Amino acid sequence: MQPVQVLLPSALVRLFPGAQREVALEVASVAQAVLALDQRWPGMGDRICDSTPSIRRHLKVFVDGQPATLATPLRPGGEMLVMTAMSGG
Repeated sequence: MQPVQVLLPSALVRLFPGAQREVALEVASVAQAVLALDQRWPGMGDRICDSTPSIRRHLKVFVDGQPATLATPLRPGGEMLVMTAMSGG
């Protein structure tokens, strides 16, 4: 299986010593990617997902440029982008 490139926001990476902004993972869904990130850097899953489980309100996830949920599949060689949501008023 060709790995998926996962791109993380620097605000999240700063919370986990040794974490990298770009990670290659062999996973088939966004949920599996979050689990793999949490296994690599314990606690990261809780920063990405709430207890529902859903992606937290202040984060957005895109797969190959399209909005995604935890159920979104990932294709081999694809890209998953996690970014902080813009807010204000």
